[in-house]
Formats: sequence, C-alpha cells, structure tokens
Amino acid sequence: MFKQMSFILCIPFGNFNMSGDSDLEIEEAFRRAQKAHNNKAKLVASLKNRYNKLEDKTEFHEEFIRCLKYAMIIYTREPAVENVIDFVTKFAASFETPVNEEEEEEENEFLNFLFCFLLESHGANSHAVRFRVCQLVNKLLGSLSENAQIDDGLCDRIHEAMLIRVTDKYPNVRIQAALAMARLQDPSNSDCPTIKAYVLLLENDSNPEVRRAVLSCIAPSVTTLPKIYKRTRDVKEKVRKLAYQVLAEKVHIRALSIAQRVSLLHEGLSDSADSVKEVVKTHLLPAWLRLLQGDVLQLLHKLDVENCAETAVTTLHAIFSMATSPDDLLQNGVRLDERKLIPVDSLTCENVLYWRALCEFVKSKGNEGEELLEQLLPEAAIFAEYLCSYLRSITGLSEEQKADMTQLEIAMTQEFVGQQLIILVGCLDTSEEGGRKRMVAVLQEILVMPKTPTSLIGLLVEKLIGLLRDETQKIQMVAEIISDVREPILPISAPVDENEKRRKQVRLAEVRVQIMEAKQNLEECISCQDFSRAAVLKDSISQLEELKNQLTLEASQPADSIKEQRVEKSDPETLLKCLTMCAELFKQINIKRGICPTMNALIESLILPSVSNPNPAVRNMAVICLGTAALHSKDLANTHLVLLLQITQLDEPKIRISALRALIDQLLLNGLNILQDKSAPISQAPDSPDNSNGQPEQQTEEESTVQSILKMLSEFLDSEICELRTETAEGLAKLMYCGRILSPKLLSRLVLLWYNPVTEDDQRLRHCLGVFLQLYSRASRTNQECVEESFLPTMRTLFNAPVTSPLSEVDASNVAELFVELTRPSALVQPAAIQAVSVHDSLAVRICNEILRDVSAPEVRLYCKTLSWLEINTEPGPANSELQLLLKDILQEVKDKYCTRVIEKLCNQLNGDRGSKSGGNQDTTLLTLDENPGEVNKEEIKPKRAKRGQKKVSTAKNGKKASKAELSSDEGDEENVPEAPPSVRPSRRAKIAALDKTKQDLTALMNQEANGS
Repeated sequence: MFKQMSFILCIPFGNFNMSGDSDLEIEEAFRRAQKAHNNKAKLVASLKNRYNKLEDKTEFHEEFIRCLKYAMIIYTREPAVENVIDFVTKFAASFETPVNEEEEEEENEFLNFLFCFLLESHGANSHAVRFRVCQLVNKLLGSLSENAQIDDGLCDRIHEAMLIRVTDKYPNVRIQAALAMARLQDPSNSDCPTIKAYVLLLENDSNPEVRRAVLSCIAPSVTTLPKIYKRTRDVKEKVRKLAYQVLAEKVHIRALSIAQRVSLLHEGLSDSADSVKEVVKTHLLPAWLRLLQGDVLQLLHKLDVENCAETAVTTLHAIFSMATSPDDLLQNGVRLDERKLIPVDSLTCENVLYWRALCEFVKSKGNEGEELLEQLLPEAAIFAEYLCSYLRSITGLSEEQKADMTQLEIAMTQEFVGQQLIILVGCLDTSEEGGRKRMVAVLQEILVMPKTPTSLIGLLVEKLIGLLRDETQKIQMVAEIISDVREPILPISAPVDENEKRRKQVRLAEVRVQIMEAKQNLEECISCQDFSRAAVLKDSISQLEELKNQLTLEASQPADSIKEQRVEKSDPETLLKCLTMCAELFKQINIKRGICPTMNALIESLILPSVSNPNPAVRNMAVICLGTAALHSKDLANTHLVLLLQITQLDEPKIRISALRALIDQLLLNGLNILQDKSAPISQAPDSPDNSNGQPEQQTEEESTVQSILKMLSEFLDSEICELRTETAEGLAKLMYCGRILSPKLLSRLVLLWYNPVTEDDQRLRHCLGVFLQLYSRASRTNQECVEESFLPTMRTLFNAPVTSPLSEVDASNVAELFVELTRPSALVQPAAIQAVSVHDSLAVRICNEILRDVSAPEVRLYCKTLSWLEINTEPGPANSELQLLLKDILQEVKDKYCTRVIEKLCNQLNGDRGSKSGGNQDTTLLTLDENPGEVNKEEIKPKRAKRGQKKVSTAKNGKKASKAELSSDEGDEENVPEAPPSVRPSRRAKIAALDKTKQDLTALMNQEANGS
C-alpha cells in the first residue's frame, strides 16, 4: 500500500525508454491540462493518437500513472488538480466503444488498467489518496455511456471497494464513494448492498454533506422512499432542501400516502428556512401540478382537504403567490354563475375551499385586490340568502343514521362546506348598512335553527360578533339567541275538563230537542193558518240551528287545546350549543370590560349548573366557559378557583386538561398571588430561600394555597396520562418564562422530564421543553441563576436513581453539558453592562463544595470534567480567591489522577497562566486519556451518541464555541484539519497574497523530480 511520499519518488524520467517526443507528450499533456483555458478535447485526442501508435502499452501506462500520482496526493480542491482529474477522466472515457463493435476488450485495455490501479490504491494510508481514488472512480463511471459494459469481475471489485470507502473516517471520501456507487445500485432488489449502505448513511452519518450526496444519487423505491421522506425533517437546512428537490423530481405524487403529502406541504411551507419554503413553492408544487395536468382541484382532492383544511389553504396561497396575473387566478379555479356564486348542487369540499382561499388571498392584498374581489363575491345580502339556503339543506342524523358510515360521511362533507361558506362572510364587503343588517339577521336565524350543527356554532357566533360594532349590543344579541335556543316557543296542548265536555254535550242535546219541538209547533200553526206565530217560530228555529252548529263544531274539535309558550330544554345538544355560544362570546369581548349583569346571569343560570351535568361534553364546555369568564374578573376567579382545582383532580382526563388550562391562564394573568387584591410581577416559589417568619395569618393561608397549587402541578408531571403531563409541563414552562414562577426545583423536574426515556415518543413535550430551556436561559441573568441552582438537584437525582428507574439510562455527562451551555454568560440576549461575578463562577463554587462533600464518590470525576468546561473569570477578586482555596482543598483530598490533572490546570488558569487558557485545556485533557492517539479528527472528539430518551447538545469547550472554520471544515468539501491558533485578522492585500501562494501547480513538483533525476 502506498505512502504519500512514494508518489514523488516514483519512476524517474531517466528510466523511461520511450522516445523523447512521447516523454514530452505525456508530461506536456498533464502540464497543459492544469490550465482551465486549454482545450482538453485536443489534449485527449493527441495523447490517444500517441497511445494508439505504441505496440507495447506498459511503459505508457506506468508513465501515465506516475504523472497522475502527483495530483492524487493533493487533498484540497485546487483548480489545477481538478483540471487534471477531469482530463484523466476524459482520456480514459475516450477508449469506450459501442457495445456491438469488435475488439472491445483490446480497446478497453487502458480503462481496465486504470480501474485496477485505482482499486489497488483505495486502501492507502493517506486520506488524500483515498479521496482522489473515489473521485476518479466516480467520474469514470459517470462519464461512461448508459449502455456501457464493464467486466463482471471488475464491477464487483469496484463495488466492494466503494462499500468499504463509504465507511471511511473522512467525510469527503465517503461523499465520493457514495456518488461512485450511484450506477451500481439495484432499486428493485431489497437486499442490494448499495441500497443498504445508502440507507445506513442517510440515517446515521453525522456529516450533512454526506447525507446530501446520498440523497442526490439514491434511487427512489419502496425501500428507500421512507428514508428520503425522513430527510425532509433533517436538522440541516441544505439536506431538507435537497430532499424536497429529490421528491419533486424523482417521486410521483401517487407514490406518497395522503398523510405524507400533507406532512410534506405542512412542514415545508412552515419551515424555519426560507430556502426550504422556496423549494416547496418552486419545485414540489409545480411538479405535482404537472403530473395532474395543472388541475388544482385535483391536487386538493389528493390531500383530503376535510382533514387538513389549513394546510390546504397555505398550499393554495403558495400557488396563488406564483401567479403572474389576476387572470391566472380566475381561470384555474372555481366556476361562478351570473350571481358570482357556486351553484348549490355543484358545491364540493375542494371548490369551496379554493373559493375561500382565493378570496382571502385577494383580500390580503388590500386596495390592489378590491377589483378582483368584486368579481369573486356577490353583495352581502345575496350571499346571506345563499348561505341560509345551504345551511337549511343540511339534514340532521338520527342515532341509527350515525351508525351508517355513508350517511355520516355525507353529513361531515355538508358541515365542512358550510364551515367554508361561513368563513367567507369575513371576506364580504359589509360597509353597506342594508347588506350588513341582512347578514346579521340571517346569522341569528341560523343560530336559532334546531338543525344547525354544533360544530358550526362557534364560527357563526364569531362572524356575528364581528359584524356588530357595540359591545353591549354584542352581549345582548348573543344572550337573546341563547335564550331562544334554550327556551324556544313550542305549541303546548292543555287538557279540557270532562265536566265541561259533558255539559256541552247535554246542551247540544237540549238544543236538538228544542228544534224538534219548534218544528212541530210550526207545522201546527201552518195547518191552523196562524201565520204570525209561524213566522216567530221560524226565526226561533233558525237561531236554534245556528246554536246547534256551533255546539257541534266545538264537540268535533280535539279534546286538548294547543297553546304556544316557552319551554326550557335541557338536553345535551342544546346545552352544548348554548355553552359554545357563551365561550365564543367571552373570547371576543374585551377582557378589560369586566363582567356585566347579562354575562353574570349567563354564568349563574347556564354555566355553573352545566359544570355538574352528567354528559362529559357538556361539562367540558362548561369548564372552558368558566375559565374564559374568570379571565374577565379576578373576583370571579377567586370565587371559583377551588372548583377548578377540584375538577383538575377528579374528573375525566379531557375535562381535567380543560380545567388545568383555565388554571394556567389565571396564573399567567394574575400570578400566583391570585388570592390577593394586588398582583405582583414575580412570585417566589415555595422552595425559594426568601421565606421569612412573622407573616400575617392571611398571607400564610395564601402561601399554603400557592404551595398546594404548585404541589398539584408537580404531581401532574408524573401522571400516567400523557396529555395531562404534557399540558402541565407546557403550562409550567409558560409560567417560568413569563416570570410568574422562579423555582429551581420545578426547573430541575422539567429538565429530568425532557431527558426521561418515558417521554421519548411525546414529540410535543420534547419540542416544547427544548425550545423553552434555550429561550428561558438566554432571557436574563436571573433565569441563568435559577438554572445554576437547579444543577446540583438534577445531578443528584440522576446519580441516586435506582436501576429500575428510567432515569438510570440517562447520560449524566450529557445533562451536565446542557447546564454548562445554558448558563454561559455569552449566551445572554442582553449581557450585563457591569461585569459582575458570572454564573459560571458561582456554579464552579457549588461544584467544588459538592466534590468536597465526598471526594471518593464516583460522580467526582464528572464534576471535575464539568469544571473544565466552565467560562471562569481569571481576573483577581474575591470570587477568584474563594475558588482557588476550594481547588487547593480538592487537590489535597482527591486521589484520582484525571481529577488531579483537571484541577491543576484550572488552578494554573486562575493564577494567570496563559498557556493553560482557552479550549486547549479540555482538548489536551481528553487526548491524554486516549491510549491509542493517532490522526486527530473532529468527528472523533464529538460526544458519544445519547442513549434512548436523551437529547444531544453541543459539546462545551471551555467557553469557546465552534468557529466558522470548524463548521465549514466539517460540513464543506475540504479537509478536516485541526483548528489553527487564533490570529489577528489580516488586511485585504495580505489575503490576496496568501491566496495566490496557496494555488497549486503540479508543474513545479514534476520539474523538481526531473531535475533531481
């Protein structure tokens, strides 16, 4: 195997037996190839012509390789070296002939020879040689035509060598090896070794450039697609960007599941990096639209918009933002009729969502979009009738129909369409009084309708309140609607008295007898020709007939009479609608207004009785209403605080979480001193040392209440209910970040919860705490001091954790690194103007005292290691003197050699020994522990991989963060070299001169050897 120096001392010119012209030909070709302006095609043709004239190719091969070796020992990407590599690639590729030609094996002799040389060299000690070997193999395979054929044995050797090199220590070697295997992979074979190597690199390689290289050449398949998709969540922006590009260019939309499509759009369009968002807009979305012939509605259908409406709207806004003219927006979307409406029969989830998103997008343009918005929406009165007609057509489902999935899907679709139409109310022009009043009347009518789905109530109330201007009118109108819904006017049938009914029947019989008697008398009078009396009897008979008809009509009516009156309804559906309206009202009303009599009446008559309702959904909404109403009045909050505390401990999980949210909101608004008349900005937690004696009895009771609240929240952190635990942790994080709580004990609990393997699958919890710890520690010096106080309790908990505890799996060193990073003075957003004793100085004193408690404890080694990471102030002062005394005591007590070395170096640093300063302190300490010191690489001194349930943090190096040069050497395409000592920034002229000196020219090396020979 070669050494690096062997390339320079290779075959001398004096031993070369070819003619002088051929000597100059090869050397001159390599010389000219270094210059970018030379025509490499002519050089290749000239050198190939010389090669074809030779009968014995052996000496040519040896001289060619000798010249090539000068380029292969250079690791940096110098232009001259890259030009030579390109020239060699083109020269070797020129020997390729079509498959059907004869003498193929003879013509490919040089190509096979070059491959054999490279394969013999891939295991060289020099990383530069390994890099150039992989680079040449990559370029040679890439330059061959699509139908090129290579000997099976040679192909297998190339494959085996590159599989070894993808595990190389140097990232750039792994990159070139991964690129070289691009044409050797078999996506159809699930056991393909190349595919397995690619997957391993994608999931485990620490260098982002390696992951990018694999992404650029891996072929999508059933096996690799999930791995490519997973890279869209990579920690590095460039990797995520390339992953989206690969999915756009190589993967059909049908190959992705609905969940994957939605996730790609949601995470891509909300990515923290603008470049990733731009790739999704300019590559992924246009690629999907091309596959669907530009049909945006078909794309929405592929996303299942009913379950991801907001993601679909964001996607549509991204598509609209790329439109070049307003006509593009009108042509590719919905078809409106002459009323500027979609016909009710043509409404679908896709077209109504497109209509809504387009209107919102145009309205967001302000005055620029007014003209286009007039073409998209009708007048408010017309749309009000349209909305009312559609919502009237929504059919309610019985319990039997709800069991039918088909009927349930139809009802859900109708509700989704209705929801989008209601949202469109916000885009209407309601400046005209008549249209606005008509819309208000229609919304009132819809809210009162019994068939209106509960899921639409909150949105309807929000739009109704938005149309009204006076807050008193808002409250009064919503209260009237609640009254109409809860106590509607219904027809009531009242039973008739039986005696009255019997009396009417007797009276009817009497009238009938009287009529018969009158008719007989009339006949007698007529026969006697007593016409005057006959006329009187005739009138009497007419009156009796009328009375009989009236009595008969009354007798034919139902026995029960029907009357209209208000009837109070207490079924769960009605109560849920009323409570939803209450909750939305309290949300929309200004919190500074307070509780008016109408709102107080709603609380007393509706909300409080519903808290004890047997239906869980009703109880949950009542708790939400109570919590929201309590934000408007501190007296109301004080009155019902105990009730909320009881609910958080006794009810169902969902209701407990709602009560917990209400409690957290109260603490955020009023602080822990909620029971006092005045609120303070910061409340000291019970574990703070500032508690003094002699407090009034009232304040003692209030403190006990505060302690009980914090104790309850602390217990919830250990709850087996994942959602309750997460909500509690998020609430405590908010309280601490806002300054309502200052508690090292609770902070320690949150850190342990973040590292606990039990919460490994709780992404929301881990994301919340990860963001909180960074923001909280950087916000102020007070917060860093709280983090400092929580260090020792956290470490003691980890050290004392029993074997059966999940915390026993946590790497304590990793946790210590986190605390060091969080308490760095340089991490503060606004560093203190007056340099006082830093938090690291105080932390160092705490750690020293902890070491002196038991110098034989196993954790002393970790504490000493933590001391070497701290940014300790070396200026003379009381803190410095105190720390030196403690360190001297430790040196006298501790026996461990490693601890002794660390403490001695720290003492030298405090005494002003400049040679022991900076990050080299820790580096040298770590290197002395290495039994097999070899070629140092930055990847080798990274912290070990965290165990299950752990979070990775950046390694602290004595207060020195990784420099830009380190990051570029780790992620870029250059050599990973040890960091140079710090120096003064040179001038521009000095930079230019240094840059010229670093340009490589292989001619000098070749001439040096020629002169020496």
